[in-house]
Amino acid sequence: MSIHQDDIVGVGGRLDSDTLIRAYRRGIFPWPVEGLPLLWFCPRERAILEFSRVHVPRSLARARRRTTLRFTADAAFDAVIRACAATPRPGQDGTWITDEIESAYTRLHALGIAHSIEAWRGGDLVAGVYGVAVDGAFAAESMFHHEQNASKLALLHLVDRLAGAGLDWMDIQVMTPHLERLGAHVVPRGQFLNRLTRTRARRLILFPGRERS
Repeated sequence: MSIHQDDIVGVGGRLDSDTLIRAYRRGIFPWPVEGLPLLWFCPRERAILEFSRVHVPRSLARARRRTTLRFTADAAFDAVIRACAATPRPGQDGTWITDEIESAYTRLHALGIAHSIEAWRGGDLVAGVYGVAVDGAFAAESMFHHEQNASKLALLHLVDRLAGAGLDWMDIQVMTPHLERLGAHVVPRGQFLNRLTRTRARRLILFPGRERS
């Protein structure tokens, strides 16, 4: 992640669940940087994925039709976040998913706030994505894959699930080439925060039976 001073809105603090929930309600997320106090971000340019603009390339659409992968929700959150932490990222030395981050989001999962989508090949976990659902808005955090296209298919499964609950977009925080190819785009911070406020006011239930009321 390329850091600009204006993207940082807080320094220090704790990764307890209440602090994280309050942060996400305001469009803020933590991003640990080695050697610095905990940094909290609300980027000037925010990457989002509007479901009406999702672009599924022909080869991915074919893989989606033919896949024999099995998809689940919240069946292996711990394994998904650990695999995301272990996945090398181009241009990154190490991972931002520190032990503290892993513990904090695992606690959020136990509270029904953080959620995962898993892709399985038989009994093997081959891909997954996790994120945070607060007040009917969803922020995707990270994903991994051990098979070609598996994480993209898991993400599309997530999009279908969220769209089925009435949501029409999700926060992806910072742009990646992979998500840009799927149709993600960036919006100014003010526009993002207005959209977040409107979405939270709808109070959608994105993961019925799993979310904290």
